[in-house]
Amino acid sequence: MSGDRGSKDILAEENKADREKLVEMLTKAYWMEIETVMSYVANSVNPDGVRASEIKESLAADITEELGHAQEFAARIKELYGVVPGSEDFSAEQSFLQPPEHQTDLTHVIKGVIEAEAGAIAYYNDIIDFAGDVDPVTEDMVIAILRDEQGHMRMFEGFLREYEAEGKA
Repeated sequence: MSGDRGSKDILAEENKADREKLVEMLTKAYWMEIETVMSYVANSVNPDGVRASEIKESLAADITEELGHAQEFAARIKELYGVVPGSEDFSAEQSFLQPPEHQTDLTHVIKGVIEAEAGAIAYYNDIIDFAGDVDPVTEDMVIAILRDEQGHMRMFEGFLREYEAEGKA
């Protein structure tokens, strides 16, 4: 790292504390995405029933996008002089996304996705707030990811409203 970078540059030595905080936040976001991918894989395969296919197809499509988010977070961690963690550092937190007891319980899956997306949206807004003061590059990246998460949540809220209107939720 060069010591002659401007004081607003997140890579400047004088911004090391902010950079380390940002890497910590991005690492949590990375793990959130990785865990979501694992749960979306399970929930894109396990559900049964006539109406399960639309939920499964939507989740299958989201897997690629969520994995892409994890890769973006990983790349930014590395760019900020961090180290992308390996699997031994993983600790599951998304109990709400676990496959339901009954594979026909699509409402459980839908509500789990909404909760996961809402949690990501809230946390990514925290990153944006922090990065807005110290790193516009990370801020821009997370804003783009936030838009994707809002779209996912909105889609599953629509699924839930349909199930509620039919008395199935």
